[in-house]
Amino acid sequence: MAYRSREKTTKPRLFTSDTTEYEFVFSCRFQFSQCTIHIACVYYKPFVVMDVEKLQAQLEDARREIEVLKKMLNLKEKNPKGQLEKEEGLPDDCPMKEECCENTALSRKKTKLDNASIERYCRQLILPEIGVKGQLSLCNSSVLIVGAGGLGCPAAIYLAAAGIGHLGIVDYDAVELGNLHRQVLHSEAGIGHSKSTSISSSVSRLNSSVTCVPYHMQLDSSNAMDLVHKYDIVLDCTDNVATRYLLNDACVLARKPLVSGSALRFEGQLTVYSYEGGPCYRCLYPKPPPPETVTNCSSGGVLGVVPGIIGCFQALEALKIALGISVSFSQKLLLVDGLDGSLRTIKLRPKQPGCAVCGTQPSVKNLIDYEQFCGASATDKCVSLHLLSPEDRISVDNLSSILQEENVVTSLVLLDVRPAVEFEICRLPHFINIPINDLGKSDCVDLIRREAVNRADTGEKAQVLVICRRGNDSQIAVKLLQEKLASFPAVIKDIKGGLAAWTNHIDPNFPRY
Repeated sequence: MAYRSREKTTKPRLFTSDTTEYEFVFSCRFQFSQCTIHIACVYYKPFVVMDVEKLQAQLEDARREIEVLKKMLNLKEKNPKGQLEKEEGLPDDCPMKEECCENTALSRKKTKLDNASIERYCRQLILPEIGVKGQLSLCNSSVLIVGAGGLGCPAAIYLAAAGIGHLGIVDYDAVELGNLHRQVLHSEAGIGHSKSTSISSSVSRLNSSVTCVPYHMQLDSSNAMDLVHKYDIVLDCTDNVATRYLLNDACVLARKPLVSGSALRFEGQLTVYSYEGGPCYRCLYPKPPPPETVTNCSSGGVLGVVPGIIGCFQALEALKIALGISVSFSQKLLLVDGLDGSLRTIKLRPKQPGCAVCGTQPSVKNLIDYEQFCGASATDKCVSLHLLSPEDRISVDNLSSILQEENVVTSLVLLDVRPAVEFEICRLPHFINIPINDLGKSDCVDLIRREAVNRADTGEKAQVLVICRRGNDSQIAVKLLQEKLASFPAVIKDIKGGLAAWTNHIDPNFPRY
């Protein structure tokens, strides 16, 4: 004779192996005279094994940050105006210590070099253009770096190495694996962490005498003026048009020099705006370009060393401004071509009297909505276009079902409009590659027409599905083909979200780039 008892858990328990997680649901125990049988029901679910050391480090960081926040709150409550006369209570190596005591650090002036500073900076101290007076100028200067990426990393580390006393690093983003080939202050261990904090930590490791404040936030019209006012020099290390206009206007209104850099593919550019009577960004570009004509390194690509070169030039120009040395690129533009190794300098137009922000009668006296002004997002993230009606689009789930059909090769034209170099990186089965830049050519249109005719059932319209990397170029391609094949009986649709959506929703093992 046997009896059964059933155990239900109020909270599921987890059992793990090296690569698998099991969730305990319930158990039954059968008691016999000779033995007891215990049956457990578990729910299996795969999971990604995380690095134990990385998790422990993240947990320790979180605990430490909580303690710092508590101490900061205590200090702020004691001194609501934030004018801290003492810095006790916060860890010496904590980047938030500088943020809490920011006003004090910015106002504190160094009047002499100690022995450690003389030894650290001796190679530049013996330069006649610098000397002790120049080094003190560097130590008492502050630089705000907006953008902690391929330009911001080299700029920050060389400014810190040279002894700029106070750095601010602004970036809203977190470190990703795809950043590391050019953003050299970040690391694999820092993936998922704040970029601004990552750079601040690197700076502190190199030169602990430099105050480096991370600002993990999106710079916009509500906070830019307050931030820019606190610093002597501003570096634009961003990758989008809206932020360029925002920083330009803020620097003009705050009367701060703006060192602007950019890098794309094998080419880079550098100039200094609003300095020594030179033009501002609006003097050269009164109106923003159409959003569809703007390419950033996310979509156009970049060789990592190119932003490294431009970022170093930005640091050099900032150092010369801090030293009072005549800068090289006020009212001039440096053009760097990494393919042929050339550096060219071209003269820019002078400051414009009719400029909306720095002219004789400016119309821009306060910061505006720059995303609305530019018609584009103030980030370097890809913005989805919406050019087609819903009936002209299909989801990646629909595509997945289509690709599993036996007659997919003979019934549809599957078209990939990415550049050939991207098509070589990865592709879905059965797709043919015609880059979007070639799509308007008559021979390419004829090829698509022939392929559609061969695959169309008698009396049925030909079916053409178009895919790209992120679902934007495919929409442009569909509109172009609808125009080119207007007289041809074909149904042409794009695949929403492109290959990025395929990776996110269908096949996580498909390459992400």
